[in-house]
Amino acid sequence: MTELPEGWRTRRPTLDDVPELLRLTHASDIAAVGEPDYTAEEVRAALTMPHTDPARDCWVALDAAGEIVGWAYPDNPSGGAREFIEVYVWPERGVPALRPLLDRLLDRVTERGREFGHDPYAVRAGAVPTEQPWISALTDAGFAFVKQHARMTMALDGPVTVPQPAPGVTVRPLRHDDEAELRRFHATIEEAFRDSDHDATGYDTWRQQVAGEASVAWDEWFVGEVDGEWAGVLQSSDSSAEDNGGWVRSLAVLRPYRRRGVGAALLHRAFAAYAAKGRTTAGLGVDLANPTEAARLYRAVGMRPLYEANIYERTV
Repeated sequence: MTELPEGWRTRRPTLDDVPELLRLTHASDIAAVGEPDYTAEEVRAALTMPHTDPARDCWVALDAAGEIVGWAYPDNPSGGAREFIEVYVWPERGVPALRPLLDRLLDRVTERGREFGHDPYAVRAGAVPTEQPWISALTDAGFAFVKQHARMTMALDGPVTVPQPAPGVTVRPLRHDDEAELRRFHATIEEAFRDSDHDATGYDTWRQQVAGEASVAWDEWFVGEVDGEWAGVLQSSDSSAEDNGGWVRSLAVLRPYRRRGVGAALLHRAFAAYAAKGRTTAGLGVDLANPTEAARLYRAVGMRPLYEANIYERTV
């Protein structure tokens, strides 16, 4: 295992560290993509998500002055056969903690794979192409490039007018107090993403994830229909609310209803909902290898890539 510099050490993070961890992630984001791309809510979620115990699964690295210069954590809320890992370090001064944190995290991820009952166990990590020390650490640890992921964004300048949807297409709010409708909403996401590189999540775990969020704006969750038939859904998240942004967590259209304007109608409705609350941006993440070519739809409704990140994978 790679050792930390003399006088440096690691410990487990707690929720009291959230402000300092946010400063750390912001410094890392600014160095990589030119602007912050993480919120305090996302820091809290990383420490409290299902199947994550900070006392066993996460580390922070401290320099000789006792300041936090690195943070490592795993991400597998479903307990499935694929884990995502993150290691953040302060640009330049935190780099000596990068490989030691990665080594510790990989050892723990191997244990987690066994605990979840998976062998082999797939591990993934993302890196913006400018993050050369991180990419070098990943490749030296046996990770190989898999695909690219893009963060899409668009500005919301005042009220947003919802265009007339395609013939037969309607959009309505989700009836979130109806358990059967919630189950159908979740099932639509799983069905629509079955032909992509999607890590399936069971309904109970999905509900636990939603319940664990600091706030849920149900009025930003929508169902799309074609001639009265359930066709697709859009799930929003409040994860960007601190930055006055709206965030599309999932956009899912069932195969028989694709290329009929359902996705665009759902997006326009969500953008209008965000703008009505004074949000200044809308964003989402997209797998550029998605066979449905979702990125083409997002560009068509006015979104543009904020940045692209490489996804790397190895098994343990």
